[in-house]
Amino acid sequence: MTVGEMLVATVPMARTLNLEFLETTPERAVVRLPDQADYHNHVGGPHAGAMFTLAESASGAIVIAAFGDQMSRAVPLAVKAEIGYKKLAMGEVTATATLGRPIADVVAELDAGQRPEFPVAIEITRADGAVTGEMTVMWTLRPNG
Repeated sequence: MTVGEMLVATVPMARTLNLEFLETTPERAVVRLPDQADYHNHVGGPHAGAMFTLAESASGAIVIAAFGDQMSRAVPLAVKAEIGYKKLAMGEVTATATLGRPIADVVAELDAGQRPEFPVAIEITRADGAVTGEMTVMWTLRPNG
């Protein structure tokens, strides 16, 4: 099962919005929100809440891709998120997520008995490449037990 398939199977909101997981690696996650009238706002583009969910889902995908091998001893949790809407989004939008810290540094903190935190930066773009939003999600790996 791919990271995208796992998220769609376990996160109902990702399934509800019909998110498409285009790329999920420890270096980058790319997720698309198709243009769907049911999730439009008052100006005919994707609703802000749908774009937030898109970006948060891209951040979750990269976290799973980067730290999936740590799941037996820690659970990933979003700690906080901040989003900025930069330009009008119309049509399909795509979120691209990147980790803000090296994987090895985060795992080393976990190995040392700490609860590491790390940012994930997400850029939301229209089909023409224009950046319509930017989001940062701070994640943690909470040790089990």
